[in-house]
Amino acid sequence: MDDDLGFDQSLRPRRFEEYVGQGQVIANLRVAIEAARSRGEALDHVLLFGPPGVGKTSLAHVIAAELAVPIKATAGPVIERAGDLAALLTALEHREILFVDEVHRLEAKVEEILYPALEDYSLDLMIGSGPGARSMKIPLKPFTLVAATTRAGLLTAPLRSRFGIVHRLDFYTEPDLELIIKRSARILEVPIDPAGTREIARRSRGTPRVANRLLRRVRDYAQVRAEGAITALVAREALSLLDVDGNGFDEVDRKLLLTIIEKFGGGPVGLSALAAAISEEPDAIEDIYEPYLLQLGFLDRTPRGRTATRRAFEHFGRLPPEGEEGQKKLF
Repeated sequence: MDDDLGFDQSLRPRRFEEYVGQGQVIANLRVAIEAARSRGEALDHVLLFGPPGVGKTSLAHVIAAELAVPIKATAGPVIERAGDLAALLTALEHREILFVDEVHRLEAKVEEILYPALEDYSLDLMIGSGPGARSMKIPLKPFTLVAATTRAGLLTAPLRSRFGIVHRLDFYTEPDLELIIKRSARILEVPIDPAGTREIARRSRGTPRVANRLLRRVRDYAQVRAEGAITALVAREALSLLDVDGNGFDEVDRKLLLTIIEKFGGGPVGLSALAAAISEEPDAIEDIYEPYLLQLGFLDRTPRGRTATRRAFEHFGRLPPEGEEGQKKLF
């Protein structure tokens, strides 16, 4: 695990020139950063949202590097009390960046303290309790909050409105993933041919984090079974051993879809019932598995629950439901 974390750090882009994909987002950030730099001001607060593994954390560090300022990183669940947030904010220097991952998981009391900090660069804290309690205003140095979330819909309206720059990061195209895999292979010093690169890219779920993880595992297989070089054949054999199919589906993806098809007749099925049936956490299904299955058109979310699409039935060689009611499930 620590080894993988070290590689994740080494494979991350450090500047915009190294950052692949998300072209519109990068173009807008370049303008905003250049403007803030030329005025000597702190960059507007930035909200980045999108599926897991598409580069939100990497982009936060790139923004800091482009601004030539330090970055302090934390996560929503870690900031348990208002005092924790106050300690972080008062320690920030002029134009410094505070990166908060999973910002949707901030406690309500902590979030309320954050509002004046984002808007006026000040903290309004209550000292003491009862009749003797008094309010204290603490000035802060101008800073930038860069927040990331996979669940933008869970952010409160007051918090979201305080971000001047809001961008969604989408799944990556296969050509972009190929560029990422080529760059990572160079850093890892592993020989890989174009066909091997394509094979890994098309099974990477549109996600750079998955692409780099698969590359590391294929590299291990190549080192042990194929004299270190990654070809299309080596990649297919390694990924087959990992139980990753041609669509990038792993065991949980297939289990999720087959459960909807076989146990629930194609759906609709509620999230809680589905989570219990496959022994997974509802949050894991919503954040990790569903976005990619929805993107590929294998799953649909309806007001009544999750349904497997015609494409999912055909993928597993199953016959779609017949009759009018069955057809309604699929469209």
